Amino acid sequence: MKIRILLALIAGWPLLASAQGTIDFSAYFVDQTMRVDVFHTGDAKEEMFAIDRIIQEGPWAGNPRRLIAPFAFGRYLLRVSDLASGELIYSKGFDSYFGEYKTTEPGVKGVKKTFSESLLIPFPKEKVRLEVLLRDRQNQPQLLFKTEIDPTDMFIVREKPASDVKMDNIVKNGPPASKVDLVILAEGYTEGQWQKFQKDLDHFCATILSQEPYKTYQDRFNITGVFKASAESGCDEPSYGTFKNTALGASFDSFGSERYLLTDDNRAMRDMAAHVPYDAILIMVNHPRYGGGGIYNLFCVFTSDDQWRDYLVMHEFGHSFSGLADEYYTSAVAYNEFYPPGVEPLEANITALLDAKNIKWKELVTKKTAVPTPWEKAAFEAMDMAYQKKRQETNERIAALKRANAPKEEIDSLQAKSDEMSRLNGLEVNAFFKKSRFQGKVGAFEGAGYAAKGLFRPMLDCLMFSRGLRPLCKVCERAVVDTIRYYSE
Repeated sequence: MKIRILLALIAGWPLLASAQGTIDFSAYFVDQTMRVDVFHTGDAKEEMFAIDRIIQEGPWAGNPRRLIAPFAFGRYLLRVSDLASGELIYSKGFDSYFGEYKTTEPGVKGVKKTFSESLLIPFPKEKVRLEVLLRDRQNQPQLLFKTEIDPTDMFIVREKPASDVKMDNIVKNGPPASKVDLVILAEGYTEGQWQKFQKDLDHFCATILSQEPYKTYQDRFNITGVFKASAESGCDEPSYGTFKNTALGASFDSFGSERYLLTDDNRAMRDMAAHVPYDAILIMVNHPRYGGGGIYNLFCVFTSDDQWRDYLVMHEFGHSFSGLADEYYTSAVAYNEFYPPGVEPLEANITALLDAKNIKWKELVTKKTAVPTPWEKAAFEAMDMAYQKKRQETNERIAALKRANAPKEEIDSLQAKSDEMSRLNGLEVNAFFKKSRFQGKVGAFEGAGYAAKGLFRPMLDCLMFSRGLRPLCKVCERAVVDTIRYYSE
């Protein structure tokens, strides 16, 4: 029944902008990928790009019929124009590691930092102008960087990828140009853990394609695992005093948040992913601890063995694939004013409700549901904030014990208590929402995007709100369907 309802909703949605089909791919591009590696430097007040190198890679994975992105997501916008005619021939929105850094306390205080990033475009036949625009605090795009690129430049790197990887084409439904192409990279798996990598790969592929709306569209996906052995198993845990030599340098404690797991080794990641055509990168970290991260059109990171691993991959993939916002607001984060007050967020699934009568998902609002929706907010906050306090205290104790090289039995016992506390909190949250009169309704529920006030989410609960392999809300589901169609129609 759910699939039939979903398909009926999709049939009623407008098609993506017809202008996508007006650009002839073959007139401007060859079926290869141009990777522009850049250095992104600055702080909260100023930032700049500088080109590191340009590389010619394998076949273009993107949809040749969708060259101009129809989504207004991402704090940055990549644009490519034909230099001779000035015609816009490619565009895509994205977020970046630096874009998050500049909202953290060091960035706000003026501590400048440099990140390696990559801009991927179809390989042009003739000279092009490449531009990066940055959205200002009112979300208006402003030119940040521009350069001209000559595809015949002798300094463009045209090397073949290194042969130090193994690949597993776990799902193959057709040519890259007409499918959503996912690449799952191995991180923290040693040479002797190839079989574990394959087992984990099978599990997460099955998880992704068993959840809606991915399940309905599973024949539109190609999924490939890429394995490069790490010298050591696991990943870095700075707050625990633990560092590992791994293929991609993934680390917990990103921006000071103990559960935020990312990698800033962009070159290693891109070199590893370059063995296959890809639309989206997922990084599977061989680790038992809860942690992950997802940045729009950059990557999704998740651990392989935590009790919440299925939730982790789906939640973080929601960020990286469809630009979905975090809907939770009671957990501590490292950001400062990630969403400026009084400005409508770009993401499809949260709103500042500046115009309650024209909320961005108004056609999905349940009849006779008030906007804003008066949910049981105070009771939820009292319950969840108590858990968050206990969780933070427990995590700090675990970190202190690990730094002090305490006996393994003592650490394991405390970790088991922490895991059980997390499990019970998940059950408590589920039970709380089941009792609500707004269960299953679409409205505008205050509390979203790390803010208790001023930001609203579409439904009481969602995969982007609380832990557990729960469904996406109707608004998030629609955004994911639009993304799938963008890559595969």
